[in-house]
This record gives sequence, C-alpha cells and structure tokens, in this order.
Amino acid sequence: MRKVIIDCDPGIDDGLALMLALSSPEIEVIGITIVCGNTPVEMGFDNTKKILKFMDRLDIPIYKGATKPLKKPPVHALDIHGADGLGESFLEAVPGYEQKIHAIEFLSKTLKQDPCTVIAIGPMTNLAQLIDQDPSAFDAIDTLVSMGGTYQAHGNCSPVSEYNYWEDPEAAKIVYAHAQKIHMIGLDVTRQIVLTPEMLDTWEKKNKKVTDFIRQITQFYFSFHWHQEHIKGCIINDPLAVAYAIDPTLCSGFEAYTDIETDGITRGESVVDAYDFYHKPANAKILTQVDVARFFTEFESRVINYEKH
Repeated sequence: MRKVIIDCDPGIDDGLALMLALSSPEIEVIGITIVCGNTPVEMGFDNTKKILKFMDRLDIPIYKGATKPLKKPPVHALDIHGADGLGESFLEAVPGYEQKIHAIEFLSKTLKQDPCTVIAIGPMTNLAQLIDQDPSAFDAIDTLVSMGGTYQAHGNCSPVSEYNYWEDPEAAKIVYAHAQKIHMIGLDVTRQIVLTPEMLDTWEKKNKKVTDFIRQITQFYFSFHWHQEHIKGCIINDPLAVAYAIDPTLCSGFEAYTDIETDGITRGESVVDAYDFYHKPANAKILTQVDVARFFTEFESRVINYEKH
C-alpha cells in the first residue's frame, strides 16, 4: 500500500474524494490536512470528521492548516457547497478529535521521515507555507497530484480560472515555481466527470446506505449545476485526483512549463507553455484526456461496494 496525505477543503466533492481514497486498497491515507478554501478551516475540519465517521475511519488523524490565503481575504464557496459545506445535509457533528499540531508541522515531520504521495484537492496555501518553512520536506514529496487549474477548458470562477488556484494564486505560483513536477488534474479532465441522478438510482440497488449518504450530500450540488451550467448532474472534480493517484493510466496528457497568474481579470489562470515558448524545463504534467467510463466503474466498485472495517 502506498502512503498518501490528502490536503483538502471539504467541500462536497472533497468528501467524495475522501470516500474513494478510504475505500481503495492500493493506498493508505496516513493523514488529512485542512486548508481554507471551499469552507473555512473549522468547517472543513468538522466535515472531514463526518466523512471519516461514516466510513468508520476516525483512526486517521486530521490537522488544521492555513485559515486564509497568503495575501487576499478568503472567498469561500458555500454558495456551491451549501451553508454547512456538505450540501446542507447538516449531518450530526462529531465531537472531539482535536489535533495538537498544525498541518505544516505534520507535513514537515512526516514527509522527512517517510516520503509519500500528496493529493492536494484544495488551494495550495498549506504547501506554499511548507515550502517557506521547510523546503526540504516539500522536496521529499514522492508524487504531487493537484486538482486545480485549466488548460483549454473554461474556468469555474472566471472565464480562465479554476477555483483552487483562483482562491490563492500566490500560493499556487510558489508551488509551481518550486516543484519538480506537479500532476495537474484540471478542469479539462474533471469537467468530464459528471455524477448523474441515473447513476445514483442504479447504485441505490447495490448499496442503499452508501448511496443515500452520497445523495444526501450532493443534492445541493445537483441544483447548483443545473441552475448555473444547465447540467443534469454534478461535476465531481476531486475524486478524479484520487483515482489518478491510484492509477495514472486513467488520464493522459503532456508535460510543460506552467506558471500561475496572480492578479487582474486573469487571476488564478494556469498559463501552460504547451509550445515551449519560454524554453523552460517542464514543471507539470497537464492531464487532458480521461477514461470516464473506467473512472465511474472504479468509483462504483470501491465506494458503493465499500464494507466498513
């Protein structure tokens, strides 16, 4: 089993990503770090506990990290994820479970002792702070998968920008400038991962309890996507980053030098030098194609068939 740390901001699709990670035998989630993004950190921490409780995995430690972006005030996405960040499901709170160390301290200590994969499915503030405080720990990351950015697909919070990079573009810029290679799971591939009501109806026949839970946290998301983008279903971005970390053959793309714009109307844009204009070494693998059918087959076989320990 490959060891994995998940850096997230739950968030509906973060919740689904955690469910996929915890039901996949190829990886061992050794810790979850929370960053300000879709939700404030305290809400993200509480939502993570709710997901772990449902999955019967409250043994996994959670660490609270950055409470705001590096330079700008936070702009949360509760209009998309609901007032509670989990689709206004208002699940029962899970008491206690406080961790005594900060997410950056956990990342620093853990990565230097046991390099592993980091799956970043929120803004990159925690990772940028890790680079500032302990760059050798960041350099010890075995594989860095980031759900963020977009190459040719349109943005989801501006015409050109994806939310995670738009929320803290300075952090994303720092990480891209420092990293040897980032696997960018951007909107080019995640926009193809659409969960539909028909899928839920099918899954309900196989595992009603898990499907009811998914339905409970995604109905708000379904409504948002219908009113905002006229999609009959909801785009679940973050689970694809987990699926790709487990099986990189699920997506394909190309390597290129990539930088992040930090201001103006293009704030958060991932500038992908696909034609080697700058003649700089590639620092990212930009994923542009995904096997959608295989993703949902894998998601169903793991999450819907999940049996608690």
